[in-house]
Amino acid sequence: MRRASLLPLLVLAAPILAAPALARDPVLSLPLDCTPGESCYIQNYVDTDPGPGAADFTCGPLSYDGHKGTDFALPAMGDVWTGVDVFATAPGTVRAIRDGEEDVSQGNGDAPDVTGKECGNGVVIDHGGGWTSQYCHLRKGSVAVRTGQRVGAATVLGQVGLSGATEFPHLHFVLRRDGAVIDPFNPGGVVACGEGPPRGGTLWSQEISYRPGGLLSVGIATRIPAFDQVKAGTAAATALTTAAPALVVYGFAYGSRAGDVLRLSLAGPEGEIVSRDAPLDTPQAQVFRAVGKASPGTWHPGGYRASVALLRDGRVIDRMTADMLVDDAR
Repeated sequence: MRRASLLPLLVLAAPILAAPALARDPVLSLPLDCTPGESCYIQNYVDTDPGPGAADFTCGPLSYDGHKGTDFALPAMGDVWTGVDVFATAPGTVRAIRDGEEDVSQGNGDAPDVTGKECGNGVVIDHGGGWTSQYCHLRKGSVAVRTGQRVGAATVLGQVGLSGATEFPHLHFVLRRDGAVIDPFNPGGVVACGEGPPRGGTLWSQEISYRPGGLLSVGIATRIPAFDQVKAGTAAATALTTAAPALVVYGFAYGSRAGDVLRLSLAGPEGEIVSRDAPLDTPQAQVFRAVGKASPGTWHPGGYRASVALLRDGRVIDRMTADMLVDDAR
């Protein structure tokens, strides 16, 4: 998401994880109802590059210039409507709220002007000791707390939405101390390049592994899908028959780097149908590739498997499969 603003929406902090970085730091619980790496992922971290470039706390590219928070994202656009709860990460008092902004991706031509309301629907919590937390892009009508209300860790604040300056469903979470942004993954602010845990510990009460990019979905379709369908989670065929005009395997990934490769393959009862390595030439927040084969006249009935791997420097960093049954068209 772009820079977020919401009334005096500041943000929260919490004591540390296994080993607190600072003596009186708060400890934060996960701010939404999901399993990182499975039902949600982190698209962007706090930007640690003081210049015009961008880098996350590992020196990796999962950020953009001036990004002040952590983006906990849902894999598909349609996941918004399932109702994913957003939680307070630590006890405190609600300082500010906003609700009523529409859930419309800024990638749409009819998206509303969100100038001054980039955070969309959101909540700010004061945790005391100068610590605040901010929760942005909540779903319209979902904000479940009021200004002045005391909340505990895991109090439901609302649900993940698409309000404000965003093009994908996610929670933009910002933590501040005395007005300064604190990266909960690296509260000491010491940047040591590499994907291991920061030396000073984090502020999370549970381990949240750093993933340097990965796959969001894999599917089988009967034609090359539109990117909007892939992002919405509606690209995969719901049923296949031996009369399908083509079989296509696609893979949807995030956090790609220049030089990465998406390896796509599709196999059926008679063995491999198609296989291709798709090079990724530029870093992209989200990307998809597809490859397929026209029908040879009729497909063999039975089980088919799509397999997609994301390779970096020749090493597989993530892999997903999808299975479909092709029924006899008679």
